[in-house]
Amino acid sequence: MKDNFSSKSSSYAKYRPTYPQELYQFLKEKLHKTEKAWDCGTGNGQVAGALAKFFKEVQATDISQQQLDNTIIQPNIHYSVQAAEKTNFPDNSFDLITVAQAIHWFNFEAFYKEVARVLKPDGIIAVIGYSLFKSNPKTDEVILKFYHDFVGPFWDEERKYLDEKYKTIPFPFKELESPVFEQEYEWTFNHLMGYLKTWSAVKHYEKANGENPVELIEEELKTTFGAKNKVVFPILFRLGKLAK
Repeated sequence: MKDNFSSKSSSYAKYRPTYPQELYQFLKEKLHKTEKAWDCGTGNGQVAGALAKFFKEVQATDISQQQLDNTIIQPNIHYSVQAAEKTNFPDNSFDLITVAQAIHWFNFEAFYKEVARVLKPDGIIAVIGYSLFKSNPKTDEVILKFYHDFVGPFWDEERKYLDEKYKTIPFPFKELESPVFEQEYEWTFNHLMGYLKTWSAVKHYEKANGENPVELIEEELKTTFGAKNKVVFPILFRLGKLAK
């Protein structure tokens, strides 16, 4: 698994979007038990923090210690540096396994083998993420051009899975139907800029060219977005059970 997010981990925690409460409520209603969950690729622990409100115990793992240094602290969340594909958890441990905005970085075959080992027979795996946000039409134009033309060549190959809304990832589970979710915000211009600077392609561009590409569109974005505006993230969501 690549680690694109150890640098500027505090910015990741500050600027990245969260997931709607309706999603967690839907998950809760689908579960048989809420004893133990594993949030894999937890990053700053935002999903782990939400799960901790209704799970007795949450195990949250990431390969980045820097990300774990910026996590949400709760007494029933236990963080550890572990790869998604190989953990020290016992067999049949979890009622729920979540992966949020991370599965595209994993070795699918090895991770799914680990899921099959540690998920309880009646447990659920939830793959969560978000794709490119939308705002007003003029801002969308600027962002699309930036996404494809400015930093397009600097996206990792795995980014395609997000563009394809996780519909093309391998998913060897009995899939459960789920509703469509989105997350809407009123963001300040500074928050938008902070978020764009967390993109992995932006970091790759900056490393290659010695300048931050977000600053190249700052004035144009300031005109189209204004001091504050609406931002809507389409939520990616796939839910499954072990195939019997």
